[in-house]
Amino acid sequence: MNPEINSNNSSSAGPATPNSRKERGAIAAQACESCRQRKQRCSEERPKCATCQRVKQRMNLECKYREPQPTKKDKTLVEILERLKSLEGGLKNLDGKVDSLNARGTLPLSIYGPIQPNPPPTTIDASRSSAWPATNVHLQPQAISPASPRDVQYVSATHKMLSWPVIQQVFENKVPNLDLASLEKDGAAMLLGLQGRITSLPTNIYESHHIGTERASLSMQVPSAAQVDGIQVGGLNINWETMQRLTKSYFDTINLVYPIMDRQVFQSEVLPAVASNGFDESSSSTLACLVFALGDVAVSAVQGAPIRTHKGRPSGIRGGTTERPPGLLFFNEARKRMGFNLTECSLENVQMFALAAIYYGTCCHHLEFWRMTTSASLACQALLTSNPEVLTTHRGDLVRRAFWHCSIMETCLNMELNIPRTGLDKLESLVGLPDFSGSFCDEDYLGNQASHFQEHFASQIVLRRLSVEFHTTLTNAFGPTNLPVETPISPAVTMKQMAAQLDQWRGLLPVYLRWEEENPGGFSNPAEELYDEQSMYPPPIPDLHTHSMFSADLDNPPVTYPYAVDIQAAALRTRYYYVKYIIYRPFIFKALHHPEQVTRDDADGVAECLKAMLKWPITMSPTCFHKRLIPCLFFWSRNLLGILLILHMTQQVPILVRIRATLMGTKFDQDANETTMLYIDWIRDLKDSDATALWCWEILKGIYSLGDDT
Repeated sequence: MNPEINSNNSSSAGPATPNSRKERGAIAAQACESCRQRKQRCSEERPKCATCQRVKQRMNLECKYREPQPTKKDKTLVEILERLKSLEGGLKNLDGKVDSLNARGTLPLSIYGPIQPNPPPTTIDASRSSAWPATNVHLQPQAISPASPRDVQYVSATHKMLSWPVIQQVFENKVPNLDLASLEKDGAAMLLGLQGRITSLPTNIYESHHIGTERASLSMQVPSAAQVDGIQVGGLNINWETMQRLTKSYFDTINLVYPIMDRQVFQSEVLPAVASNGFDESSSSTLACLVFALGDVAVSAVQGAPIRTHKGRPSGIRGGTTERPPGLLFFNEARKRMGFNLTECSLENVQMFALAAIYYGTCCHHLEFWRMTTSASLACQALLTSNPEVLTTHRGDLVRRAFWHCSIMETCLNMELNIPRTGLDKLESLVGLPDFSGSFCDEDYLGNQASHFQEHFASQIVLRRLSVEFHTTLTNAFGPTNLPVETPISPAVTMKQMAAQLDQWRGLLPVYLRWEEENPGGFSNPAEELYDEQSMYPPPIPDLHTHSMFSADLDNPPVTYPYAVDIQAAALRTRYYYVKYIIYRPFIFKALHHPEQVTRDDADGVAECLKAMLKWPITMSPTCFHKRLIPCLFFWSRNLLGILLILHMTQQVPILVRIRATLMGTKFDQDANETTMLYIDWIRDLKDSDATALWCWEILKGIYSLGDDT
């Protein structure tokens, strides 16, 4: 994932002119019919190109554009997006049937004994041997009779799960200082407010020494009498070579994970303009500063020195410090200019807020991440509302990508913090799906050949749409505030249908994105095709005999993948397991609070939930060593905390102990132990830089009897 070793043909001795780069494929894809027939260059302007406007009166030309046909390289992308339609058809049918499921009968009798009107309290056997520290907690959940509201409860947010009665009793014994009342009442506000423990990013840092990696990813100079060739930005000087290097680092890494910028336009128009005219208050200059800031993050996240070590193991937070992260000089320059562009209704305005949100995320400043993400979504709505015709221009596909990026980020915030969405989702039918049909350059072509970032992004869109539909259906059917219905609903039927839709999504992925369900760390098949003699990947080539792209061994040096391949693959796979985990998590609630009513279907649901919790790839090597590049760190930290609580209870609560012993197979104990180690290490590694992780750590210290040096 080294941003600087993918190719070496981007730097040059001086700025390129806007026309010096060839627009590979753009003319054939976008030219109007008149220019195609006349075999001449088309300016691609909408609704009429320059040629048609010039000769309209003389030749009566009508300027029409046809939809670009997919080339061989993007047929797979089109197929992925087409599959969304068939999956959504199944979801609509599922949502329509949810209130009539199991209308002809009642829930079957429990496989663990007859239903009792007043269930006995759940008692933890502290004498039973355990791989984790013993506990003396005695659980006495409130007796909930079969006539009470539904015994299966769905919540997506981790802080809502922490309000479950049984879990609260664990906290009262093990984490007595936890403010449960505030957490239940104002969970999102409280958790976002945790960032207040850490000061804001400093603004006046020009007197500081070099910030970044020892490999000198930045060519920044402290102001002095000596002048450095280049242009000056605030208190630093930047030359053309540095701008090229940071641009390449950004587009070879960050933009593959969040493909919301056009490399060709940036390199051929924005960079030369900045190099010639300097930085002004325009949105282009603001975007340039943001790209440079994130370019430095991209280099530092891989090559930078870890901000700390723990028992010889380097931190996954690399580059700079907690107070002064990499790229801060450029980001501060962007912050100074953002005020001049706040009210623009433009694509650049959306990109500006989105990139600022990404940067705040890399610094673990989640409150600011939320604010900037919301601003990006609102800016996107303003653009589409005031100028819907932008979707028909040559920039339409880039607008669609920015739209779906904002939607994915909003979904994370909504599902984990229950923060209301901005209404951006109401524009989905207007916007449509991206197909990467705009202009592209050689570097993007090579990056896509090696990482398949276009297919990754399209697959993320489909998975996001699925998760939203699942979330809506489960909330309506089993949410904690819904009213009980006269006819009982079978949660097993509902959730099995959803899991089948999710498995269908995974099965329909292209072969180079697909992986085996039981092996989250394995290579996509066939891995050998990725690393043959014609491979785009530079050395070191992973040992294919290990059959693992991701490893639970955090003590050996991690493999380096170019083009953020591991970040993209880990994020896609982990989101899949997350969705499956929350689909089946209501069965955990039932097992904890209504153990006397658990049926075999319920027990199978618990088992599926436990399987989905194991060894999420973002927590494994090498991805966990590049945490600044992982999207939505707070989202994963909170969910890992929830999983660790459930895994702890599978060794303490009798019903979960029995399910773990009888249904999970012989390999589960080993996988569960590795999972616990990985997830604790994740939160421990982030706790000194991330207030959310620190909050999670304080809980884990009590539950797992951990010390700060554990």
